[in-house]
Amino acid sequence: MGPVSFLLVDDLDENLLSLEALLRREGLRLLKARTGDEALELLLHNDVALALVDVQMPGLNGFELAELMRGNERTKRIPIIFVTAGTTDSRRRFQGYEAGAVDFIQKPIEGDVLRSKAEVFFELYRQRQQIAQQRDALELQADALKLADRRKDEFLATLAHELRNPLAPLRQGLDVLRKNPDHPEGKQIRDRMDRQLGHLVHLIDDLLDVSRVSQGKIDLRKERIRLRDVIDQAVEASRRHIEGGNHRFAAELPAEDVWLDADQTRLSQVVANLLNNAAKYTPDGGSIALSCRLQEQSVEIVVSDNGIGIPSEMQTDIFRLFAQVGSHTGRSQGGLGIGLALVKQLVELHGGTVRAESAGIGQGSSFHVGLAASKVVAANEEVENSPRDVSLSGRLKVLVVDDNIDVADVTGWMLEEIGHEYIAINDGRDALREAISFRPDAILLDIGLPEIDGYEVCRMLREDERFKDTVIIAQTGWGQEKDRQKALDSGFDKHLTKPVSLETLAATLEDAYRTKHQLASS
Repeated sequence: MGPVSFLLVDDLDENLLSLEALLRREGLRLLKARTGDEALELLLHNDVALALVDVQMPGLNGFELAELMRGNERTKRIPIIFVTAGTTDSRRRFQGYEAGAVDFIQKPIEGDVLRSKAEVFFELYRQRQQIAQQRDALELQADALKLADRRKDEFLATLAHELRNPLAPLRQGLDVLRKNPDHPEGKQIRDRMDRQLGHLVHLIDDLLDVSRVSQGKIDLRKERIRLRDVIDQAVEASRRHIEGGNHRFAAELPAEDVWLDADQTRLSQVVANLLNNAAKYTPDGGSIALSCRLQEQSVEIVVSDNGIGIPSEMQTDIFRLFAQVGSHTGRSQGGLGIGLALVKQLVELHGGTVRAESAGIGQGSSFHVGLAASKVVAANEEVENSPRDVSLSGRLKVLVVDDNIDVADVTGWMLEEIGHEYIAINDGRDALREAISFRPDAILLDIGLPEIDGYEVCRMLREDERFKDTVIIAQTGWGQEKDRQKALDSGFDKHLTKPVSLETLAATLEDAYRTKHQLASS
């Protein structure tokens, strides 16, 4: 808070000095005027908590000054104490109160009386300042809540739009295939349904990732990786978006290997999000470029396009959560406005920087990611580049436990498609009995089961010597890092987040089964 101001008005310097000496204290500013005109000038530029005004002054006397103050909106509520050496009979007192006085002080002034009265007005003004600060803070909070509420409504409307987009071809495709299973465009319908399902999963994953990063719940799995592998993985993930818009794409990478200490999955996600963003905001047939510029101890990854550009007023907010360029209804591909926010969070987790550049609307844009890097990898470090053969030669017996009958049945059909035998049950309480009867090689176990959850079912199975080495895989909608860790701590071998693709299911079963039996035989 700023200082409190008192106005002292007296035509004699010695009286002003005397008042100043009596009133001086920390937090108090004393404004002095020798005439009524000087006082009015000071009042124009200062907020005053109290005016101490001499009655007998040349020119404007104290009463006339008070009447002028009462006639002005800015000064009419300032308390006035008249200081007088003359008589204070009832007539003069009435005249003073009528002019706006709250009190009279007789000269010679008693210091304790003056300080006591001044203290009241000092504290009253301080309280007014505090109330004003609280009011301003509440107004800021109210404005922030209104803005958050508006953004929430915009986000929910956008989310509904983005969810309906992929759900529409899923619903329509199912209707067509149900009516005519041998429809001549059946393969194309299924391919489109698969693409839209992938889009739906991607939306949900992005939402969860933003939440996890914001809460500090993502731990990077850093290792020594090649920049080229990051770029290859990102380009492959974005290929459908780029080709879908008939965009021309060019990539320029350093001839030599560039090495990073980073999480390859998350860094590929950063580059893929930037490529997807470029594809989304570039009209069909546009150009998208990706380049990597190696500097002394760093690398700059640049994704540029000749798309719609970024308005100057949005360039500072483009990485804000839910920020989007242009009207959502005017774009066919839409989006939730979380991709760039996630890019910024993941880059900063890697200790890097990211910025956007654009000359404005219609001028395209470029995004620059800076990361620590080097050309040299230690001689004793080996980098795995070739994919491992995950084909499974044997037929497994798999117990599926899920309270959602549809999920359990479809999972069973997927297992049959990859050559395995299955039994599906929908209650965790029956899992141990069925396991004893079926003697499975692997168990796919949901976490969110009624009555007894998957964690407890897994612990019960592990306590039975017959299932000590059985592969148990969590297949669940709970997909945060803490859920994965809790599953492993409870005895699961692997953790899969729904929905699980056929390829992922086959590879995970193979990996878990082979690893388990290698450990058992060693």
